[in-house]
Amino acid sequence: MKKLEQLNKRAKIVSEALPYIMEFYDKVIVIKYGGSAMHDPELKKKLLHDVVLLKYVGMHPVIVHGGGPDINKRLRQKKIESIFLHGLRVTTKEVMQVVENVLGKKVNQEIVSLIKKQGGKAKGFYGKKGHVIKATKHWIKNSHGNYIDLGYTGSVHGIRFRFLHKWIKKGYIPVLSPIGIGRHGHTYNINADSAAAAVAEFLKADKLILLTDVPGVLGKRKRLISEINTDRIEKMIEQEDISGGMIPKVECCLHALKKGVKQVHILDGRVPHVLLLELFTDAGIGTMVVR
Repeated sequence: MKKLEQLNKRAKIVSEALPYIMEFYDKVIVIKYGGSAMHDPELKKKLLHDVVLLKYVGMHPVIVHGGGPDINKRLRQKKIESIFLHGLRVTTKEVMQVVENVLGKKVNQEIVSLIKKQGGKAKGFYGKKGHVIKATKHWIKNSHGNYIDLGYTGSVHGIRFRFLHKWIKKGYIPVLSPIGIGRHGHTYNINADSAAAAVAEFLKADKLILLTDVPGVLGKRKRLISEINTDRIEKMIEQEDISGGMIPKVECCLHALKKGVKQVHILDGRVPHVLLLELFTDAGIGTMVVR
């Protein structure tokens, strides 16, 4: 009897997932992969297994990954100081070399390899490999209105979306490092959240998913807000109910939604199978941001 109950429970889970599988069939889902889900071996294995599952049920996942902690670690080993202004890394020529080695040649290839081990097909792109992300130099203003040079820190200027669609149609999961390339061949270090939002915009993604180390957007009593619209988010930023590291993430959400992405999800990557719980269950698990 107990075994029958377990089987019925499994059948109910599959039945609940079916309408969502049908709804998201043939849709592009951009996943910004970062936080603990990138560094905990068990979480990494489960998450990439679930990404492969999304592909097998007819969705088109695209991964844009971060790697800040790995970059910081390598810079410390080389005795190079990490400097941030307005939340962005100051990227000297030496720092850019580290970024390319860590994000491109290490992290990107590890993710591609793990997807293949889970039975999927993946293709890695970064900087000059594929020229997928087109970038321009990013400048910031100080309190006096003067521009500050951040070196090889860039902003997304465009995405080779037709090129990505070609690989998606061939059955591959594109894996992108947030390294862009400028008009004169220079490579630029780009904020991973911003890069993911731009990729979602140009691919006309149905969803953008940001994996973080927090449950989602929290209200005044620190309770999770399961669904929130752009107007409420802007008010929460003004009232400082949203602050710190969550501000750039929700600003990426707002940008993506304004550019045509239908829904954005902020999820806790520390939760096993968080993608499946959010996409395929009625209750969901994180915060869904809508227009």
